[in-house]
Amino acid sequence: MTRRWLLGLSVGLVCALLAGASWAQEEKAAQPVETPAAVVAEPTTLPVAPATPAAATPPAAHLAGAYDTGSTAWLMVSAALVFFMMPGLALFYGGMCRAKNVLNMFMCVMVCVPIVCVEWVAYGYSMAFAVPSAITSDAGQDDQGVAKPPLSYLGWDPGLVLFKSFSQVTPVDGPSSFGKTVTSGDTTAAISTGVPELLFAMFQMMFAIITPALIVGAIAERVKFNAWCLFVLLWATVVYNPVCHWVWNVNGWLFQKGVLDFAGGTVVHVLAGVSALALILILPKRRGYPGGQFLPHSIGWTLLGAGMLMVGWFGFNAGSAVAIGKDYLPVAGATAVMAFAATAIAGSAAAGSWMVAEWLHSGKPTSLGVGSGMVAGLVVITPCAGHVSPGSALFIGLIGGIVCFFAVLAKQKIKYDDSLDVVGVHGVGGALGALLVGIFAVRPVMGGFDQFSLQVQGLLATGVYAFVCTIIIGTLIHKTIGFTVDEQTEDEGLDLAEHGEAAYRLT
Repeated sequence: MTRRWLLGLSVGLVCALLAGASWAQEEKAAQPVETPAAVVAEPTTLPVAPATPAAATPPAAHLAGAYDTGSTAWLMVSAALVFFMMPGLALFYGGMCRAKNVLNMFMCVMVCVPIVCVEWVAYGYSMAFAVPSAITSDAGQDDQGVAKPPLSYLGWDPGLVLFKSFSQVTPVDGPSSFGKTVTSGDTTAAISTGVPELLFAMFQMMFAIITPALIVGAIAERVKFNAWCLFVLLWATVVYNPVCHWVWNVNGWLFQKGVLDFAGGTVVHVLAGVSALALILILPKRRGYPGGQFLPHSIGWTLLGAGMLMVGWFGFNAGSAVAIGKDYLPVAGATAVMAFAATAIAGSAAAGSWMVAEWLHSGKPTSLGVGSGMVAGLVVITPCAGHVSPGSALFIGLIGGIVCFFAVLAKQKIKYDDSLDVVGVHGVGGALGALLVGIFAVRPVMGGFDQFSLQVQGLLATGVYAFVCTIIIGTLIHKTIGFTVDEQTEDEGLDLAEHGEAAYRLT
């Protein structure tokens, strides 16, 4: 016991001594040390080392010609989101069909994937996005006195046929490398966006796939599947590719004129709506229309499809920032955010305005109306998304929902058989958006009368071209192999007659 007490006392004493010594050193260090004047040395002039030049700030990746990994990642996600719209569209349209035709509608939508994919890789991308390299004096000069690229009405580059220009497996950004980058959307002095052109080609392929799929809703429940497949191939070649070149290629004549279409109000929705109207006018109506019962078999499917479409639309619109000019790079930058916000705002606002308009008109708001209004708002904002402010997007969405609602009601007065309201939603909505961007644009130009008149010119040119070409293609198919099924097949249902399947087997 005594030993333990002595040991503890010893340890405590040692600790106290150490603590005291430490406190003394800190106290001493805290006091200023006075140096005698005699000890102070005279100041001496030391040689000054030359200043090291500050390291130059490296240029941004998209300005240096390197890969911009953020923009590339966002565009890959955007391309996947646009493809995600295909099953969304199938559900949206399929739910509005009668149960005996739902599989046929799914097939008519999804068959656009293999047909347009093959067409796009084989020659479609070359037709739409090949850029003539020659600069001629005939094209004039821009505001800086730089010669403009020549106007073109259709592209063609043998190197892009079957994507041969992307065949060389090399990390070098060469003329035949799969990693060569796409340039900004400038007619002159374009620079690298930092995004591989192969990815741009894939992103644009998703647009080419979904555009003809939109048309089939107008002739649902009566179209022959083989005729539809042939129509998709011919229409994509004759209508979509040239108009895509006019509006989105930097050499395209409408692009050179200054017509704005951020993500496809003209190229996608106006073409689909006008072409749908052309087919409606030359093909027979559904048996019993308008007096028969043509009720949706699953509005839940339609609402689910509308939700999937809105999710995909964020890639559809915000991903289209890949076409911005050099002053707004990077691709995954402020313009993409502007388009993302405009998409969310307009789609949501239009769902509400359509619902209110329907509520006031018929006394009851419907879930089908909310889904249709959401899609209508997304359609209207598509050409405007990266060009207008969020406040303008709210106004555009509200107006779009109301206008498209009354456009759909008009078919009951005119009595044309637009099965799933393609003309009223996509045609009218796309045209409205194409005009409104001429008023509300804030970048790269301000909206006004001049821009509005350009939008009118672009709308008329593309609409008339698509209408006439579709009339010709549709008539040729209908007079040869027949575009629509006979009455017996229509009564039986296209699922069994065209595909030998049934969507539901309840026994």
